[in-house]
Amino acid sequence: MPARIADIEVYLPPRVETNEDLCGVFDRALVERVGATTGIVARRVCGDGMTALDMAELAARPLLERCGNPAVQYLIFCTQSPDHFLPTGACILQSRLGLGEQTAAFDINQGCSGYIYALDLADALIASGRADRVLLLTGDTYTRFIHPRDHASRLVFGDGASATLVERAEAASGCSLGPFVLRTDGQGADNLIVPAGGARLPRSAETAVEQADAGGSVRSLDNLYMNGREIFLFATSALPAVIREALAAVGAGIEDIDWFVPHQANRFVLHQVAARAGIPLDRLVEHYAEVGNTVSTTIPLALKAYADDGRIRRGQRLLLVGYGVGYSWGACHAVF
Repeated sequence: MPARIADIEVYLPPRVETNEDLCGVFDRALVERVGATTGIVARRVCGDGMTALDMAELAARPLLERCGNPAVQYLIFCTQSPDHFLPTGACILQSRLGLGEQTAAFDINQGCSGYIYALDLADALIASGRADRVLLLTGDTYTRFIHPRDHASRLVFGDGASATLVERAEAASGCSLGPFVLRTDGQGADNLIVPAGGARLPRSAETAVEQADAGGSVRSLDNLYMNGREIFLFATSALPAVIREALAAVGAGIEDIDWFVPHQANRFVLHQVAARAGIPLDRLVEHYAEVGNTVSTTIPLALKAYADDGRIRRGQRLLLVGYGVGYSWGACHAVF
């Protein structure tokens, strides 16, 4: 049984942090140079007392109401910013959303490839007949992992959440998800990591010691570390291949796809990947300037923005591409 994306809702926290605001923290020339390269001029930042789980709930409520509060067999919550080590956030969300005991709920710990991985799970559950509907939630608060004086990360990441209802598609609709092509290379794990805070390296006075790197960014082992150069090299080498594989799986070429919807890392990465893959920029979805890199939420955030203004329409062919921490990456074809 084919599956389809029935509807999407998003939530962005109200606090806006602009590049102009950050000129009071970092050198103005640096901020302007980074902004000109990434295309990111602002991002949303989650306030005190709100978590990724809270944002996911705020995305899910209007979605479910708009869809008539349908029965949902599975709830998948993709986050790397959990409220607790245990229990899973998905169980808490199941209760808050009033979904009932018949809804199986679980978290997946994935970053910027998370939406693709979770869509694959949702599609498989529907294809197997185990579910008619899957509620897929994403949410992260990476800004809380970033040292305030780490310009390499603070100028890029933002917070946000999304809710996607994936449901069984009627054959006559022509809508579908897949096939999916998923890849992993754990050798890149140290290039995007929060080193301390887990069982391997518990937080301590030693892990909290701050150091400046060669580029002037300050962080401790308690903070997010991103090796931007290595992430860029990974993306530009791995993504063209997975795009070709996903297209080949449906017997399609670049010219057959209406919109390419990659994880919205930043303009520089997206344009370099597009050039290497032969993707025309007028069919490349770009939605990062005012929101930054919102991790697993970037793809649904971009999909909703383009669908709301009519650029993405029902029946169009899309290629969704996620990539990031792990390394983890993947792509899927979708008829929207």
